[in-house]
Amino acid sequence: MALITVSGLTKSYGTHQVLHGIDLTVDEGEIVGVLGPNGSGKTTAVECIGGLRARDGGTVDIAGMDPATDPLALREMLGMQLQQCRLPNRMRVGEALDLYSAFYANPRPAGELLESFGLAAHARQPFGKLSGGQQQRLSIALALIGRPRIAFLDELTTGLDPAARREIWEYLGLLRDEGVTMLLVTHFMEEAAFLCDRVVILEDGRIVASGTPADIAAGTGGQETSFAADPAIDLDALRRLPGVTSVSVDRGRVSVQGDADSPQVVLAALAGSGIVARQLRVTTPSLDDAYLSLTQEGSLR
Repeated sequence: MALITVSGLTKSYGTHQVLHGIDLTVDEGEIVGVLGPNGSGKTTAVECIGGLRARDGGTVDIAGMDPATDPLALREMLGMQLQQCRLPNRMRVGEALDLYSAFYANPRPAGELLESFGLAAHARQPFGKLSGGQQQRLSIALALIGRPRIAFLDELTTGLDPAARREIWEYLGLLRDEGVTMLLVTHFMEEAAFLCDRVVILEDGRIVASGTPADIAAGTGGQETSFAADPAIDLDALRRLPGVTSVSVDRGRVSVQGDADSPQVVLAALAGSGIVARQLRVTTPSLDDAYLSLTQEGSLR
């Protein structure tokens, strides 16, 4: 069941239109990623959906509420982590969590969040003395302290080292198991592939692709089968195989491009000719490949 429904969302700044009719649904308990190059409208879209920024047109429904007319009721169920979090430099980490806890009837224990986000040793440290990564982790903790039914997370793990990033992914996975719905803005394709049930890719304020990470990656093209070149290999015979689109040789390796079934077809043909494919590598298109393919033209502008 859709918990968030967005239809025809538009937003302009002066004469510059940033969003051109965004349509989006997010089901309850789902994590949906919002991808796109800088300036594509990701943050604006999420802030309009969350009610932090007034939309120009379209409709937004979150659990039956419109953020433009029901902002206070929506705050009870919504947690938001923005790209930048600034607190008074002298406010201590523990004080910030205690303050935010006071806003909610049933907050998560501060100690749980301190442990989960690697901040237990910094509970008495002032915000201004935290590193950028520690400030980011505190920002996420503050967004989740109210046990939100829905969480909007913008550039979740920017500035974090790989270990901290993976720990946060695992914590969010636990929240999803509890039924928390998430809208995640990210530039990390690995993050989107790991966390998201679906992703949408924005380009110039329009959604240019939507689907599961695997489906979007598969839409980029077929697979590549490569192996060490051998004089006994008949390249023309490989080109005639069903599903094969091209065959090339470079630096002592044969590369065969084709559809999803082409690796099995190529290997069967080689085996039938008594040839063993040595140094075999089968490459499947990734979400990175799909993202670059869909946004490359825009990123060059």
